[in-house]
Amino acid sequence: MNILIWHVHGSWTTAFVQGPHRYLLPTLPERGPWGGGRPAAWDWPANAVEVSPEELRPADVDVVVLQRPEEFELAERWLGRVPGRDVPAIYLEHNTPREHAATSRHPTADRDDVLLVHVTHFNALMWDAGSTATTVVEHGVIDPGQRPVGELAAAAVVINEPVRRGRVTGTDLLPGLAAAAPIDVYGIGTDGLGEYLRTGLGVDPGTAARVRSGGDLPQRRMHDELARHRVYLHTARWTSLGLSLIEAMMLGMPVVVLGTTEALEAVPPEAGVRSTDLARLRAGLRRFTTDPAAAAAAGGAARAAALARFGLGRFLGDWEDVLARAARSARGGPARAGPPATDPGPAVTPRPAPIIPLAGTITTAGS
Repeated sequence: MNILIWHVHGSWTTAFVQGPHRYLLPTLPERGPWGGGRPAAWDWPANAVEVSPEELRPADVDVVVLQRPEEFELAERWLGRVPGRDVPAIYLEHNTPREHAATSRHPTADRDDVLLVHVTHFNALMWDAGSTATTVVEHGVIDPGQRPVGELAAAAVVINEPVRRGRVTGTDLLPGLAAAAPIDVYGIGTDGLGEYLRTGLGVDPGTAARVRSGGDLPQRRMHDELARHRVYLHTARWTSLGLSLIEAMMLGMPVVVLGTTEALEAVPPEAGVRSTDLARLRAGLRRFTTDPAAAAAAGGAARAAALARFGLGRFLGDWEDVLARAARSARGGPARAGPPATDPGPAVTPRPAPIIPLAGTITTAGS
């Protein structure tokens, strides 16, 4: 298939373009959010192809994967075809509702010309999509490989824009949790974290110093740095499901996780600690940073669980089912609703899973 998709969420798209299709990435001279093309420093396969708006109009496009409401109009203008009417359309939802939980109407609600795909069951549960055909394809992650874990008796967490997003990402929880173990915070916009904790939240300098900024690193370096720590911490109150949590599990790290949203389903109890009780979370951090054997056992369970649930083969296989269903529906075939196949079957041969050197993390609010 020829699939039109914008480069919106870098880590998710990195997994998606490992499939057997040709991925058409809109590209503008100034790049930007509507024409980012291929990320310059990321090693994507050759079948992820940059295309200009002029090249799209005569292009043979089999399906459009939309990720933002504005892309409906943009795709129609650039293709000269209406998504959902003239070309099959899938709307991929990465995020939880930004406003009221459970009562937010999805932008595609009550449409009969698009298949809505959520990346987590929690997202599907919270969005009101009305009568729109809806399914779930959980994340797929390229295996970074198991690493020697635990050089540092400290915790690591990846939070993009922890100052701006504040309570959503649980930034306010970090000082209290740091009483159990030092915490290194990686991701976009972490440089001003210490000042925010001291002046914005009024945390005393001694406590604030136990929460350290690690900066925004290329993905391979990020994986190396995460694995130096004895435990991975996940503090998001309201989110979809952070890919960095899954990556940490695949590295073989035990995890201490705020037991909210999809994390409760994605992390089995043997992989670490899941709780909404901060005392239990602190106890988990203390245990894993002081007991390397316990950390290693939980890390092994975390890696096994992540590979089984979020492996690239399962992800690409599920997407094969969804793409075929969208194409059948456009031809007047069976209804599109229903869960994707759980067995990828022999039709999909995933590309080798290299450790891809990314130049940072491009993410949406739900990651």
